[in-house]
Amino acid sequence: MGFSLPGFSLLFLLTLLDLVLSSEGTDIISFYENYNVTWGFDHVLSLNQGREIQLSMDSSSGAGFASKLSYASGFFHLKMKLPDRDSAGLTSNGNKHDELDFEFLGNREGKPYTLQTNVFVNGQGNREQRIHLWFDPTADFHTYKILWNQHQIVFFVEDTPIRVFKNMKRDIGVDHETYPSQPMQIEASLWNGDSWATDGGQTKTNWSNAPFKAHFQGFEIGACSVDHDQINSGADFEHCYSTGYWWNTEKYWKLNHREQREYEKVRNMYMNYDYCSDRTRYPTDIPLECLQH
Repeated sequence: MGFSLPGFSLLFLLTLLDLVLSSEGTDIISFYENYNVTWGFDHVLSLNQGREIQLSMDSSSGAGFASKLSYASGFFHLKMKLPDRDSAGLTSNGNKHDELDFEFLGNREGKPYTLQTNVFVNGQGNREQRIHLWFDPTADFHTYKILWNQHQIVFFVEDTPIRVFKNMKRDIGVDHETYPSQPMQIEASLWNGDSWATDGGQTKTNWSNAPFKAHFQGFEIGACSVDHDQINSGADFEHCYSTGYWWNTEKYWKLNHREQREYEKVRNMYMNYDYCSDRTRYPTDIPLECLQH
């Protein structure tokens, strides 16, 4: 996932190692039931008996955490509150496999916060979309969600869909080359990325404002989990596409009418970059998945 502030980026991502999931409105689960700190241990603070986690970043280190289990479908969410000072260049990192990213890119004071999403399939990314957020993500907690089933992946800010990535071959199953299908973990981290995170790396981290602090809540997870032994053995995960899981039922194969209206509004009013429209990168043949818009 990512955070956005004057010049910084924090990432909330779903990869072979990361997916963010949680049931709505439940902040009573301790972080330690479903997650582990993975690095920067002295830059992680547990608050409210583990129901809130703070990651901090200074010139010496950032920090990160990940879910204990992997998942192969679900409706994921994490509540986040971004740092509230100029922090150009901060970012989060993730593994290159299947990956779904929220990244908050830095901005200068007074400018809108930029949220970037990206989709990696079989290690191939470069599917960036960026929107300006219509609120200040540093002022309070907001919920960032990902719906993932065999028909579509939807990125949400609160209840507003901001991106839809369709399985173009959903009638014949899942193509591992065109649609994320590998089990993933939830992963979030905060680290120094001022070589690229803001203005293409032109805006650097203002370390006089350190430490930069990001806060997380909502640690309950309720997706289709996959045993690590199954992953290592190469077993298939078709059971995670069962309609016995509510997020796989037909209701969630496409946006409803309200969601479609809000999605179109976001694209028209807040989107400021879509790789599908980048004719410098794709002067003639655009990627196949871009035909879904």
